[in-house]
Amino acid sequence: MAEEKILIIDDESAICELIQMNLEAGGYSNIKTANDGANAVKTIFEWLPDLILLDLMLPKIDGLSICKQVKNTPQTANIPIIILSAKSRENDIVEGLEAGANDYITKPFSNKILLARIKSQLRNTSNASFDIINYKNLSINFEQRNVKISGITVDLTYSEFEILSIFARHPGKVYTRSQLLALLRGDDGFDIAERAIDVQIVNLRKKLGEYGKYIETIRGIGYRVKEVQDDQTR
Repeated sequence: MAEEKILIIDDESAICELIQMNLEAGGYSNIKTANDGANAVKTIFEWLPDLILLDLMLPKIDGLSICKQVKNTPQTANIPIIILSAKSRENDIVEGLEAGANDYITKPFSNKILLARIKSQLRNTSNASFDIINYKNLSINFEQRNVKISGITVDLTYSEFEILSIFARHPGKVYTRSQLLALLRGDDGFDIAERAIDVQIVNLRKKLGEYGKYIETIRGIGYRVKEVQDDQTR
């Protein structure tokens, strides 16, 4: 059984119980649940889960507020959050990602997909400290800040390398344009057009050649790097 601690937050006890049963069937045993926002926040900061499954419509403290609080607190900022919500409009998904969620799954959802997303987020967290990522002939050295393809250095600008680094450390995670701007600038980046990110992505794809195809456009939301089987070394 997996030892990772998973917290399920939903105001409906029956949904919490059903998700918990599915997680246990999938090999996860260290699970807690919370049915309101206040209890959820208390559990998060006392228990420090490895992953949070978060509903948005909660009593006392809503899900978006919880997400922002977790991601804005250094002690908990690296805990992956997967939003599970019946709110499926494009704006709802963007708002959840803007609040810091690592993933967003709309209800009803497939149990197999949920387990796959959980596994992906936990794997990303465990690999986040890697200094070098290798995939086929592509190598990203974070300490030396260089990228090589078949041993030949790829000339990237500061922003292009930062974007690639963000994607490579979190494969599969969707980033909105404003999120990427904020990560690049260290603030909200509102004085620069969000579409400026599109130019960076186009240039990055060109410079990466055949590997550029792994940077996927998520229509109406932003970008992500497709998850691939890679050989990661420290």
